[in-house]
Amino acid sequence: MNEALVLMLSAAHPAADVRIVGKEGAALAEAGFRLLHLAPRLGGPAPPDRLHGVALRTFPAPRGWLGRLRGIPALARRAAALQPRVIHAHEPDSWLAALLAARRCGARVVLDVHEHYPSRLDPVLPAPLRPPARLALRLLCRAVAGRADAVVVAKDGLAGDYGGEARCIPVRNYATPVAIAPRRHAPGPPKLLHLGALTASRGALLMPRLLAQLPQARLQLVGRFTDASEAAFRAEARRLGVAGRIESLGWMPREEALAVAAGCDIGLVLFQPGVENHRLALPHKLFDCMLAGLPVIVPDFATEVAAVVRDAGCGLAVDVTDPGAIAAAVEALADPAQRARLGASGRQAALSRYGWTAEAARLVRLYQRLTAPPLAAAAPAALNGLNPSQTVTE
Repeated sequence: MNEALVLMLSAAHPAADVRIVGKEGAALAEAGFRLLHLAPRLGGPAPPDRLHGVALRTFPAPRGWLGRLRGIPALARRAAALQPRVIHAHEPDSWLAALLAARRCGARVVLDVHEHYPSRLDPVLPAPLRPPARLALRLLCRAVAGRADAVVVAKDGLAGDYGGEARCIPVRNYATPVAIAPRRHAPGPPKLLHLGALTASRGALLMPRLLAQLPQARLQLVGRFTDASEAAFRAEARRLGVAGRIESLGWMPREEALAVAAGCDIGLVLFQPGVENHRLALPHKLFDCMLAGLPVIVPDFATEVAAVVRDAGCGLAVDVTDPGAIAAAVEALADPAQRARLGASGRQAALSRYGWTAEAARLVRLYQRLTAPPLAAAAPAALNGLNPSQTVTE
């Protein structure tokens, strides 16, 4: 057992986040590291004390982006007080908090890059201001990365803003296996599936129009609306007379969501263009559909997603701004034997070349280097005698 405390630090991700806890934390815990995820207390059920071998602890979530910026010093104090050996930070504000905390406690710092952050301001800026804003954010990312001990990237195409591939370590969001019987495809009206967060920019408002073009199809939604589009979605479904063919199941633990997926026929990934993070997306939902044996319909502009689907031979890449094009893709997958072939190809790829094992091994090797002697000689005792689930306060 490596007694060095690894602190997973989040400013916005939930305590039970799939990548942070279910993938990275679980891999490090299995390798013998002692893990704590410190995360904001968000809505919904309280997280368990431990998950996948990772202790979970929450703090009061700040309100809005301004509250998050103002909360950086407090987050740094909370992190430093735990005396971790390594701080693994998951958003730009938690990166800054980690660097501040490291100055107090001597921890090493790993930045985890989930998204294309230089483009995050694009939706709120006029077009002429976007290039200088991207340049400024890119320079900030490069500067922060230069002060960290390592940079981990969740998908390809992100390393250039942090010093290049020689500086960054890929730990891609590939599939973690779950014991589940894949879909047994059979004739009948298609049951479509959307996993994960629902927003207008993820195609939620297109789904009622899609169902209107597929009179026999049904749609299952596993996830929550995370923007203000739910009312418009429901209104459009009622207007088009398709509300009775939509089943909203809400958020579910991953194992339960995969069981639902294995009862559907086709997975939908409907990221809309105009957002750089959508072009570079590598979402959990893609690999979960593949694990469940579902063929997938994905955006043709999404470089990473379309490349996986083409390589695995597990679905169709189409213009997802057009409900007619999506409906045509659903109709092209009407043959259950074809769906079974594509689903089996996707599942095999998710269990092999797009599996999590190699990514986990790369992360573990990084941590073995970061905690090697003499750093590993002093074992912190920050959690001794503490309840892992207690809320952290100032």
